[in-house]
Amino acid sequence: MADKKKILRQILRECRAEIPAHRAARLSALVQRRLIETPGYARATAVVLYSAQDNEVATDLIFAHAIDSGRRVLFPRIVPQSHELSLVYVDHLGQLQAGAFGILEPTGAEITRFTDLERALICVPGVAFGRAGERLGRGGGYYDRLIAAALAPQIVTAGLAYSFQVMDRLPESPLDRRLGLIVTESAVHQAARNYPDACLRTDQGGIARCC
Repeated sequence: MADKKKILRQILRECRAEIPAHRAARLSALVQRRLIETPGYARATAVVLYSAQDNEVATDLIFAHAIDSGRRVLFPRIVPQSHELSLVYVDHLGQLQAGAFGILEPTGAEITRFTDLERALICVPGVAFGRAGERLGRGGGYYDRLIAAALAPQIVTAGLAYSFQVMDRLPESPLDRRLGLIVTESAVHQAARNYPDACLRTDQGGIARCC
């Protein structure tokens, strides 16, 4: 299984790296707008975002919308001792600076408790995603541990991806955590069964709507 994941990471990272910057920006904007239209985002009082790297789907438009609409925004920071993620509130993107692995991390000190995330939307990066919510991450397991620790019934987890990153099936290990939604530039896929909307469909434009 480890070999399969390694091969998939290599192939899909190379595919993602070949996307021209202007096209990645356009596709990222479409993905972010689709997420903002989902019921899970509409209900969220807090949004957890990630700092994109290596041509990942960006999160800057979500950040701006969340701040303008009065939602609290958090970014993850790696805790070296425990190999876990802490979540820090961010008011403006100037509070981010390069941290572990060169990824932008929050510099603030206001770390949230997991109990404050009962109505949060957690945006998760990935190299590949499965239609049932499977996720192939960057390889460190940080987001799997975060989701396992913070997952309350009303938390929505969403993978942000380009369409070519969505597979019919992905290899999984016992420690892997599935996501509730997979959002691409062309569709919103309801994935995990515990997603709070019992009835969610995708309209002709690819936007998730309640039935």
